[in-house]
Amino acid sequence: MKTILLDTNVILDIALKREPHFANSAEVLRSIEKHQIKSFLSATSINDIYYIARKDHGHKITIEFITNLIDIVDIAGVDKYIIINAINSEIKDFEDAIQHFAAIDTNCNIIITRNKSDFKNSGLQILTPEEFLIEIEKATD
Repeated sequence: MKTILLDTNVILDIALKREPHFANSAEVLRSIEKHQIKSFLSATSINDIYYIARKDHGHKITIEFITNLIDIVDIAGVDKYIIINAINSEIKDFEDAIQHFAAIDTNCNIIITRNKSDFKNSGLQILTPEEFLIEIEKATD
C-alpha cells in the first residue's frame, strides 16, 4: 500500500463522532493501524483538530485523543517551503494547498478526504474514506 496523508475532516469525523461519516473514518484509522500503512497528518491539522474538538470535549479529552492519534500516524511538518508553494499554488483553498504540499513533502501518494473536489488537479490520488477502505480490501484479498 502507498503512503497516505489524512485530511483534517477525516480525523474530525472521528473526534466529534460526526454522522454519517464517523464509521468509515474510524475504520480508516483501524485499517492503517492493522495493515501498518505509513500515514501522516499535517502539523496544521493537529492544531485545527485541537481547536475544534476542544470546544466539544475540553482540553484533557482532546489531548488524549491527539496523543492516541499520533501513536498511529506521523506528523508532516509545515515549513516555509510548503507555505510558499501553497501561496503560489493553483489550489484555491489555502489550507488544502498546505495539505497537498505536506503530502508531497512526505512522499505521500494518496490524500484521504471527504472533499475530493478541494484537491482537483493535485496530481496525487485523492480518495474518500469509503474508497480507501475498498482499496485496502482489494489489496488484502
